[in-house]
Amino acid sequence: MINFRLIRHLWLFLAVAEEKHFGRAARRLGMSQPPLTEQIQALEQALRVSLFVRNRRGAQLTPAGAAILPAVRKFAEQLARLELAVREAIDGQTGTLTIGSISSAMLEDLPPLVERLRQAYPQLTVAVKEIDSVDAVPALEAGDIDLALARLEGELGPAIRSWPVAQDRLAVALPQGHRLAGLSEIPLGALAHEDFAMFSRRLSPVYFDHVLAACNAQGFSPRILHEVRSVTSQIAFVGCGQGTALVPLRSERLAPPNVVVRPLKERVEIVAAALVWSSARHNPMVDAVLALIGPKGPAAAPEGATVAVGA
Repeated sequence: MINFRLIRHLWLFLAVAEEKHFGRAARRLGMSQPPLTEQIQALEQALRVSLFVRNRRGAQLTPAGAAILPAVRKFAEQLARLELAVREAIDGQTGTLTIGSISSAMLEDLPPLVERLRQAYPQLTVAVKEIDSVDAVPALEAGDIDLALARLEGELGPAIRSWPVAQDRLAVALPQGHRLAGLSEIPLGALAHEDFAMFSRRLSPVYFDHVLAACNAQGFSPRILHEVRSVTSQIAFVGCGQGTALVPLRSERLAPPNVVVRPLKERVEIVAAALVWSSARHNPMVDAVLALIGPKGPAAAPEGATVAVGA
């Protein structure tokens, strides 16, 4: 039996935890503060733990409250997805496809894919969730997303499959006043003594090793000052004066005015975005997406081939 009272209490807990203040949480929820306080106290009694430390500045999570917060957040997301699925069933819609996407793919690769899906399946709801590349595989394995567009390649797990949808050449992001910023193309060897904000190896070992091999071929090993989670973070570090970054050329549109992106003189090809999915979770709409991006789907394509999603 569904405990609707507990569900409501968890929603209230989440509001207070995010606002860090009972009064602000009450206003956000459209209720007065005393009933909110009473219901949080009832939740604490039911769980037999104290969830908040109350003081003049507001409400801070206790260790127990902080421990359950991630699970409550995930529960709230799943409940929202359930509510959407129920509404779609009532409206006669065919379902929801949740796509996790890195920011650069949201600009380049995702829009034509979503448009093709809408044309082929007009009753399908496509939900987009912004992720970092490191989030893609765990989110797919947990069932939080159905597909991912991320900068990944190589072996990703026994049930994780990937298909490159966009290839690009490697470029360098530099502070606007950098000594090399005036060049139209920059020799990779000219960066030998620079500090780098680099895409972390643990996120995509194949990609990292490919970039590192390109540097080694020019006679140097990059001095990595910062390891980051995304191209956006690389460019942000460059904008803050924290070195240079090797990034896909198409990420130029993500650069703020104080950062310039220049192609490398050497043509180093990289996977800018890949479609990633789990073969352990069967979803007919995932099969439909795979059928859309190639005449026989990605599984039939030769190793190393590239498919343009917008084709």
